[in-house]
Formats: sequence, structure tokens, C-alpha cells
Amino acid sequence: MASQLVESHRAGAEVHKGNDICKKKTVELLEVLGLPKGLFPMDDIEEVGHNCESGFVWILQKKKKEHMFNKLNQTVSYDTKVTAFVEKGKMKKVTGVKVEEFSLIEVYVDESSADKVTIKTDTGLSDTHDAAVFALGE
Repeated sequence: MASQLVESHRAGAEVHKGNDICKKKTVELLEVLGLPKGLFPMDDIEEVGHNCESGFVWILQKKKKEHMFNKLNQTVSYDTKVTAFVEKGKMKKVTGVKVEEFSLIEVYVDESSADKVTIKTDTGLSDTHDAAVFALGE
């Protein structure tokens, strides 16, 4: 499903290949969206794409990665394919990211409080954290 979704949004997308440029572009995109720059601490990224018209974003990495967000004491796992639809302050219909056993489906920053990030899972539960928890290098 994710592969077909990526292919359907590839035309007209800005696509980058190679770990270094992909990491840089991922951080830049998060910054432009007003989201914490450390949301995707992924390694060995092969490709990053962003279709500005549809808002679709994808990140392809060589292997799954688990990352411990120490300030949350929570491990987040990133599949080899992570996708989302993005807009200013929000990432929705996220695929390929799990918080413990739950799939992450949405991340957003409240306009009135940009220092708070809300994470929503497929169970319908949401949790709000300080944006500093997801700072680059955390």
C-alpha cells in the first residue's frame, strides 16, 4: 500500500537520494512545517520525497530503526517506509511509525502553543508533550 502511495505522488515531487542530503531535507521540511526537527531520527535514509501540491511526504530507509526518546522514556520504531500528508503545523495519515505497540497517525503543534506537540495513535488516544522532547539530537 505505501509503495503504491509513494508512486502515485512521485510525479511533481521534490525527491532527494542519499543519507546526508535526505537527513538535511527532512530537518528542513520539519522546520518549515513548524514541527520539532528531531521527529524523524532515522539512519541510512535512501530517499526523501515531498509533493508540495498534495502535501504527501515519504522517507525510505535501508532498515527499520528504533529510537529512544529519553525525556519521554519511550521507544519509537520507524519502518523502512514512513509516509504522511503534511501541512503547516501538522502531519496526518502517518504510516510506518509505532509508539510502543500503537501506530502513530497524527502529529500536530497547536497554533496557540508552538512549544507543545500532540501525538495521536490509531487507538484514538492522544498525548501532548513539550516540543523539546523531540529536539534534534534528543
